[in-house]
Amino acid sequence: MKRYKMWIDGKWVDAESGKTYPVFNPATEEEIAQLPLGGKVDVDMAVAAAKKAFPAWSKKSQSERSRIMGQIAAAIKENAQEIGRLESIDHGWPLKMSSGMALRVASSFEWVAEAAGSLMTGDNIPADANTLSYVQREPVGVIAIITPWNFPLMMITDKLSAALAIGNTCVIKPPSIDSLSAIKFAEILDKLDIPKGVVNVITGPGGTVGEALASHKDISMVAFTGSCEVGKRIMELSSQTVKRVQLELGGKNPVIVLEDADVDMAASGGVFGQVFNCGQICASPGRFYVHEKIYDQFVEKFVAGMKKVVVGDPADEKTQMGPVVSAEHRARIEGYIKSGVDEGAKLVLGGKRPTKPPLDKGYFVMPTVFIHVKQNMTIAREEIFGPVACIMEPFSSDDDVIAKANDNTFGLMATVCSKDRAKLIKFANELQAGTISTNNSIGGQMPWGGFKQSGLGKERGKWGLYEFSQLKAVAINIG
Repeated sequence: MKRYKMWIDGKWVDAESGKTYPVFNPATEEEIAQLPLGGKVDVDMAVAAAKKAFPAWSKKSQSERSRIMGQIAAAIKENAQEIGRLESIDHGWPLKMSSGMALRVASSFEWVAEAAGSLMTGDNIPADANTLSYVQREPVGVIAIITPWNFPLMMITDKLSAALAIGNTCVIKPPSIDSLSAIKFAEILDKLDIPKGVVNVITGPGGTVGEALASHKDISMVAFTGSCEVGKRIMELSSQTVKRVQLELGGKNPVIVLEDADVDMAASGGVFGQVFNCGQICASPGRFYVHEKIYDQFVEKFVAGMKKVVVGDPADEKTQMGPVVSAEHRARIEGYIKSGVDEGAKLVLGGKRPTKPPLDKGYFVMPTVFIHVKQNMTIAREEIFGPVACIMEPFSSDDDVIAKANDNTFGLMATVCSKDRAKLIKFANELQAGTISTNNSIGGQMPWGGFKQSGLGKERGKWGLYEFSQLKAVAINIG
């Protein structure tokens, strides 16, 4: 069993306390590694290293930083299989998918390497004849990146690539579980031309490491993805020093299937979204609203699709869905399933823990479907974060379903399925969500970030770069 170290100021170090904590394979429940149990002293060291590295890194030319971003992308590609293997045994990704996720990580660095120079240019503001007025974008400073376990490395690098490209330095706190790919990423960076202290990786629980970062006086910004409850706590702690925050929080995403929709497409897309990564995705379908004229047809096709999903060993090429991330998270999902049954939703598939080998070990949750879910039920209001589909009561009125779709504290994403382009535009205009997908389409470097309690700010694309910059206005008297 391997014992890992943290990466602070270009050095591999144990936690100051000397303590570690175990890592378990979610498919077998076996202990596979030990990670350092970081604390406040370790945070202070990492922040001090990032603060010391900031002046030189921020003053590097944009072309030099972009060159290094390209190096990182190439190195990730070279190590994609190993990253994929680690995320499979640490998180539960089917192995055939996990290497592809590593390549997706590399694309973030490729994009910022090309885009940062042109997007970070300033603007001249015409004034009087004796004044030169302009604005310029500058890095914010030391960024704390705090991420969840559902896409272990991708969640880090979506933020890190933009932050680094424009001159910030960073302290990364990966999730307390699923940290192995973050440590591997640090090993990759350690072999490249990145000055020591520009990136630091510290492992440990959010209650100590995360809170120490959010309240640290030398952290200029916190970029966080995770639960709404933790996001609120980060806002509270960051307010003590008026830090900038970028928060990507929860979702309870409506999928609206209109009466003229391609039912096969809507059902198959819904199944994929519900079971991909075991439904442990903030963009996963949260509520299916289906028109009454096609309700039974949709339910039949959706349930048939969910039955075909192959659940099993992540190392098996046939596996489409592995285990959920931990015993605690499985218990949380099972609690939601019980609440759905207790509150009167109709369970038509799944809902029970598998008992036959090899699924009798590991944290498996079978694909589960509820139908005729009412608007006020717990499973209709809260994010389940698992392979549990909630097909709401059928609707007949467009205005009524829009109102119901918007009736939630979250506003991350919404999907509309229809062949009527005018209706698609109407729904896109009226739904309260940061991203609208029509007929299961989604863009590449589009901004990602929600409305309401789904968070603050955006990541990806030029908007993600701007998030990690600050605008300075300059007026020079030339008279």
